[in-house]
Amino acid sequence: MSETPDPGPYLPPEPQYPNPQPAPQYPTAPPAYPGSAPQYPTAGAPQYPQHPGAPAPQYPPQYPTAPPPQYPMGTGAPQYPMTPPPSQFQPTAPPHPAPSQVPQQAGPPFADQVAQGAAPDDLDYRHLGSRVHVAAHQRGADATAVGRLVVHLPGALVSGVVVAALGTAFGGTVGGWLAVLVWLASGGLVFHRPAELLFARHVLKLRAPTALELSRLEPVWREVTARAGIEAHTYELMVENSDELNASAVAGHVVSVTTYALNEIPSGNLAAVLAHELGHHTGGHSWAGLLGYWYSLPGRIAWAVTKFLASVTVMVASRFSVVATGLLVLFMGMFVVFAVISAWFVTIPLVLAPYLLAFAGRQGELRADQQAAALGFARQMTEVLHRLEAEEQAEEARAAAAGQRLERPGPLARLLSTHPDHTTRLARLEPYLRTRL
Repeated sequence: MSETPDPGPYLPPEPQYPNPQPAPQYPTAPPAYPGSAPQYPTAGAPQYPQHPGAPAPQYPPQYPTAPPPQYPMGTGAPQYPMTPPPSQFQPTAPPHPAPSQVPQQAGPPFADQVAQGAAPDDLDYRHLGSRVHVAAHQRGADATAVGRLVVHLPGALVSGVVVAALGTAFGGTVGGWLAVLVWLASGGLVFHRPAELLFARHVLKLRAPTALELSRLEPVWREVTARAGIEAHTYELMVENSDELNASAVAGHVVSVTTYALNEIPSGNLAAVLAHELGHHTGGHSWAGLLGYWYSLPGRIAWAVTKFLASVTVMVASRFSVVATGLLVLFMGMFVVFAVISAWFVTIPLVLAPYLLAFAGRQGELRADQQAAALGFARQMTEVLHRLEAEEQAEEARAAAAGQRLERPGPLARLLSTHPDHTTRLARLEPYLRTRL
C-alpha cells in the first residue's frame, strides 16, 4: 500500500472576471490647480477673511506685561489666609444693637420709620407667614352687651312713644305707624359699613390712615387678629388726630387709634391697645352701646326740649310775678311726681339708667382688658396703664407748678365714669401676669 502525498493547504483558484480590465492607475503627484497652489501659513493663527472696514487682528495676541501681583504670604503660589483680616472687611452699615434690644422674632420691617424716630417694633410676630386658625364665632354679645340693651329698653320705649306721637301729628294713624317702622328699621344702619364710616368720619372726626401709618398699623393688627382667630379684613382701621393715648371701637366694624398711640408707644403696647378694642367688638359692647343710644335718642331729645321749655317758662314767669313763678314750679313738680308714680316702671329705670350704663361700661373695659391679656398682651397692657397713670400724675404736677389745683372726681362722678380706675384694672391683670411667670 502506497501513501498519498500531502497536498498542503487548500488554495482556492483565482476568480475569473469577465472582460478583465487593467488595474486603475493613480496619479503619483498632486493634481495641478489652476494658477498656483494655495500657500498655507507655517505658523500662527489661520488667516480668515475680514469684514470690510474692520481692523486686521494681531497675531499672536499681546497680553499685558505687568509683573504678577504680590501676595502677602510670599512668592510662588498664593497662600490664602484661613480667616480674613479684620481690616479688610469693614461694615458699611452701623453695628447691630445689643441682643437685649432686638426682639426675639422680628416682624415686618419698617426700619425706616424707626430710624426717623418712630416707636420701636418689639412685638412677637408669632403668626407671621403661618396659617391662621379662624374662630368659629367672629363676634357675639356677652353679659355686658346684653345688660346695656336691657338698660336702654325704657329709653327706647319712651322714644317709640315720641316717634309715634310726631308721626300721628303729621300723618295721622298711618303716619304714626309708618314713622315707628322706619325708626325701628333705621337701627340696621349700625351694622351697615358705609353708614358706620360716614358716622366715624363726620361725627367722630376719624380718618383713614396714610400709607406710612398703615405700614406700621396693619402688621400689628394682623398679629392681634391672628391670635384671636378673627379675620382682619372684617374691621376698618382708622386714625384720630390726637395727642392722647387712646383708641376706640366704633359700631360694628371700626377700630381707631390716636396718632399719639400710633407713633409714640412700642408695637407691643400698640398691639395690646388694639387687642383691647377687639375685645369690645367680639364682646358686642360697641354695637350694643350704639344701638341702645340710637333707639333712646328721640326720648333724650324730647327730655332735653322739655327741660329747655320749662326753664324758659320759669324765667319768663319770674319777670312778672314771684307768686306766679312759685305756682308754676309747684305745678311742674306735681306733674313729675304723678308721672313717676303712674309710670314707675319707666321713670325709675330712666333715672337709674346713667348709673347702670356707667357700671356696664366699667365692666366692659375690664372684660376688654381680659381679652387682651388672654391673647398674650397682659404685660403690655399693664405697661399702657402705667403710662396713662404717669401721664395723669405729670399733668397734676404741671398744674401744681402753675399754681392750679385739679379737682379729683367725687363719689357721684366716679359712679358715672365709664372707665374703672387704673388700680382696679391693674389688679384684674395680676393673675395673667403670675400665670405668664
